[in-house]
Amino acid sequence: MNQTLIRGATLPDGTRADLGIRDGRFVDPQDVGASATVVDADGLLALPGLVDMHTHLREPGREDAETVLSGSQAAAAGGYTAVHAMANTSPVADTAGVVEQVHRLGRTAGYTQVRPVGAVTVGLAGVSLAELGAMADSEARVRMFSDDGHCVWDPLVMRRALEYVKAFDGIIAQHAQDPRLTEGAQMNEGAVSAELGLPGWPSVAEESIIARDVLLAEHVGSRLHVCHVSTAGSVDLIRWAKARGIRVTAEVTPHHLILTDEEVRSFDPVYKVNPPLRTREDVLALREGLADGTIDVVGTDHAPHPAEHKCVEWTAAAMGMVGLESALAVVAHAMRDTDFSHADLARVLSAAPARITGLSQHGTLEAGTGANLVLVDPAAPHVLDPDVHRTMGRNNPFRGTQLGMRVRDTFFYGTRVVADGALGAPLDFAEAGPWND
Repeated sequence: MNQTLIRGATLPDGTRADLGIRDGRFVDPQDVGASATVVDADGLLALPGLVDMHTHLREPGREDAETVLSGSQAAAAGGYTAVHAMANTSPVADTAGVVEQVHRLGRTAGYTQVRPVGAVTVGLAGVSLAELGAMADSEARVRMFSDDGHCVWDPLVMRRALEYVKAFDGIIAQHAQDPRLTEGAQMNEGAVSAELGLPGWPSVAEESIIARDVLLAEHVGSRLHVCHVSTAGSVDLIRWAKARGIRVTAEVTPHHLILTDEEVRSFDPVYKVNPPLRTREDVLALREGLADGTIDVVGTDHAPHPAEHKCVEWTAAAMGMVGLESALAVVAHAMRDTDFSHADLARVLSAAPARITGLSQHGTLEAGTGANLVLVDPAAPHVLDPDVHRTMGRNNPFRGTQLGMRVRDTFFYGTRVVADGALGAPLDFAEAGPWND
């Protein structure tokens, strides 16, 4: 019997408590036997294991950038016990066979729950619907579909996708970017792009797609998720849609909560990302939207690239930043001057994404559920050093930044996959029992 007693942890609501784990699930601490491993959590914050709705693990096909194993280890190191792997792999995850491959690779790795995201359209081309039903019925049990990196630009295709997934309460996660308004775009359209002479990426390219899609979701009565919201106007649209009762959820990335297009003046490609970094006014609106619940979750949009794709001139560089190992600390840092609490961190990084994606064994510390947990030292400052991270990507824009909220331990179904900041043994899914989703 695998038993652990976590003693004296601070819960998200500020109270202190012991937490008991037995055979992969939380139990009453009094039900843990004397032979249990005792973990001293004095001064540590206990959060439900983090859940990421937006991760790029690159495998299959781009193992030079990341693998399911390296990405899973990075996720665990960042406190994540579940990640959703986006479909823009090679081959694209648009069939049951590919999503099952990703699912099995995640179980073999054993450091975090890997839930594949299926493509909406064949080859991410935006023309023909992919095998949505077959992916939903596969052993991977896909429930979220996205062409992330590409917008489902055709309104009829988007409508059909929303109609199709409604049958099994699935989600279409849209990358909101009108392709005609962003041809050749390199950064946010505004004063900085004009000064630098870089083609601009207007806010309306994002906002027009969101406006269209929330109306389609309302018409169909289906679930829409808006990926990586980046503008103040987008926040307003989502707020309006929610007030109207439309079934829409939204995410923001850690980097869009803190970085602005002023960073592009350096021409350092680490700041090149899709959607682009926006203005200070947009950043403040995103923080407000996250705090008031308009934006439901933080998604990392973890996008590792090999050095030869980022360490080049700006216009030739790939778009994307890594974030699994720094997201918790960066979000806490971005929201530090607000009344954003530890309970709010648990909400946007764990409880809400678990609820939205149907991960019933994540997002909670309640007895009887899966023992997915992260212990964090909120007072331990650390300087971010991507060179020691587990991800293969080094394209982290927060290199050298002093942050708090250092992850100490991560428990994945009761297995201590990270201990004192170091990777431990992975979970053996064959022995995990019925407590994994």
